[in-house]
Amino acid sequence: MTRIGILSDTHGLLDKRVLEHFSEVDEIWHAGDIGTTEVLQTLREFKPTRAVFGNCDSGDVRWSLSEFYSFKVEEMNILLTHIGGYPGHYNPMAYRRIMKDTPDIFVCGHSHILKIQYDHSLKMLCLNPGAAGKYGIHTVQTLLRMEIDGAEVKDMEVIELERK
Repeated sequence: MTRIGILSDTHGLLDKRVLEHFSEVDEIWHAGDIGTTEVLQTLREFKPTRAVFGNCDSGDVRWSLSEFYSFKVEEMNILLTHIGGYPGHYNPMAYRRIMKDTPDIFVCGHSHILKIQYDHSLKMLCLNPGAAGKYGIHTVQTLLRMEIDGAEVKDMEVIELERK
């Protein structure tokens, strides 16, 4: 069993409550718009972290990461990107990558809107953790936490942080 913490759109501000909520995870996935290398470094020093750059990332963040990240956790194939869309409304580049990689779990950010949806036609779980940072239109900072046990996703949790 692997415990995962998922976030996106920190935009340079890593709320200390994120680390509290991710204290028991085995790894962290960041779906872009990290904002600064300091945020990425803090996450990497805290837990193993997989991340992609977002459209607002520049400089060292963009150069150190890729736009898409495909990997495997236990028996699940994962595809991580920033601008991905959702079932029926995928970003064209993301859709091409989905068709190539055939993930079991597709994770993206960008919209600042928390969304957990299963795409029955592509047989994959689509996750958007919303936004963990304070920049943007959202009124609640959100994170996801879950477990992967073999080929199953278990104990999906939505974590809401009141914006301060």
